[in-house]
Amino acid sequence: MRFSVVLWISAGLGLASACAREAPPVHTPASFAAYQAETRELVAERRTFQSDDRAAELDYNTPREWRPLGEKPQRAILLAHGLGDSPFSFSDIGPALAGKGFIVRTVLLPGHGTNPTDLIEVSADDWRRVVAEQTALLKQEVGQVYLGGFSTGANLVTALALADDEIDGLLLFSPGFKSDEGYEWMAPLIAPFVTWLRDPEPNRPQQNPVRYLNVPTNGFGQFHHTSAEISSALEDHPYEKPATIILTEHDSVLDVASIVETFTERFTHPDSRLIWYGGPPAHDDPRILVRPDHLPEYRISQFSHMSVLFAPENRLYGRDGALRFCENGQNDDFYARCKNGEEVWYSDWGFETPDRIHARLTFNPYFEWQMDLVAEVLGVPGPKVLTGQNAAP
Repeated sequence: MRFSVVLWISAGLGLASACAREAPPVHTPASFAAYQAETRELVAERRTFQSDDRAAELDYNTPREWRPLGEKPQRAILLAHGLGDSPFSFSDIGPALAGKGFIVRTVLLPGHGTNPTDLIEVSADDWRRVVAEQTALLKQEVGQVYLGGFSTGANLVTALALADDEIDGLLLFSPGFKSDEGYEWMAPLIAPFVTWLRDPEPNRPQQNPVRYLNVPTNGFGQFHHTSAEISSALEDHPYEKPATIILTEHDSVLDVASIVETFTERFTHPDSRLIWYGGPPAHDDPRILVRPDHLPEYRISQFSHMSVLFAPENRLYGRDGALRFCENGQNDDFYARCKNGEEVWYSDWGFETPDRIHARLTFNPYFEWQMDLVAEVLGVPGPKVLTGQNAAP
């Protein structure tokens, strides 16, 4: 089994041509605590801080651990964030899973947490290595190890789980199995010649306290490699252990119809579930649970790629959170009025109406129900979650 994981980490998938550089010597931390300390030191040294509260930004952008109270836990889950994001993506999910009895740990994928230019030279192999190292450390501590991820991170953990039969299940938020951008495959080819798809602008922020707002071309190229790897791996054989996949119909990043089809055909365990926020998908798989994503009582027009991650009470991304995503594909007037604090509705990127300003939706009114269902799929004993399609948020 270890041999198969080594092969997985070493899988090039053409990465050498996309990132032609001599790999530095690999240092493997001896413990999660050592990994946390080393990563925090690196981020403190290299980060372009966005506020005066440097300690808070370091907490947001470095690996975290949550542990359940009581007797020694028997389950653990490692969570990997998406392209341009940070461990803050799991600031609500981590405590929720710890409350269900899991040790929960997050990783910081190389090139993240500091400033976007650090993604110019990174490779997907760098990301794979960190996920594999921290998974191995969890195996030393508990008998049941699960993996979870958001977007690009979901690709990484799924590939590892397919290669490692000791992984007990998966939790995938908006998995980046297939982009909705038809030319995404070109990113690895042009990355050596085109550093940015959108050149940095002095009057537009490049990052906020918890994520990058602009990503170099190479970042998209490495995302493509993780997607291509998953496509090939799932075509070779299905995933036969329990998994939860969470998708939104109006995701502006992913080809969600294709991912639903992948779930129905390649995620074969009867206890697996796909949570779908939107109108009924074009599949009658009874394992798909549907919730509407148009919720006027929350001023929500539709869910977004990232909204599945956060509780309404999140201090940065919740209903009354400190961060508002006004750059949402709308016209300049609405953007300015959003920035000036006018009342907004929420949507995914690019949704416009003539009478409503729309900011990006960054929270999930169904969060508590969602996490109860996740725990059930991951084998946590307890009362069954209400799965009827008319349950209120």
